[in-house]
Order: sequence, then structure tokens, then C-alpha cells
Amino acid sequence: MRSLALPVVVIAGLALSACSGLNETEQRVISGGAIGAGVGAAGTVLTGGCVACGAAIGGAVGAGVGYVIDQTDD
Repeated sequence: MRSLALPVVVIAGLALSACSGLNETEQRVISGGAIGAGVGAAGTVLTGGCVACGAAIGGAVGAGVGYVIDQTDD
């Protein structure tokens, strides 16, 4: 377990640093997608469905909702 700590920290740091130069629309789409993927995965765990399918569908719906919300705010 200890041998995985460094790679996980490095990957997390790289992933977070890649989001620093995004505009507001991109941030909302990514946030919506991440929240949707989490909710979709959790929902399918609770209902006994395909977790990957739920995460993919939830992520797509969340990204779409994030985009629509950004466009309606303008």
C-alpha cells in the first residue's frame, strides 16, 4: 500500500494543476461532469446496476447540465 502513495499523489497533483487555466464555461462543464459521474456511480451501486455505465451516463448528463447552466447565466 505504501508503494502506491507516491504515484497517487503525483497523479492527483498533475490532474489538479491541469485545471488552472480554464475559462468559466470549461470549469462548469467539468464540475458538472464530475458531480454527475459521482452521482451516477453511487446511484447504480445502490440499485445494483452497472457502475461504469451509471458513471458514464451521469457524467455526460452532468456535463450537459453544466454547459446549459453556463449558457443561461450569460
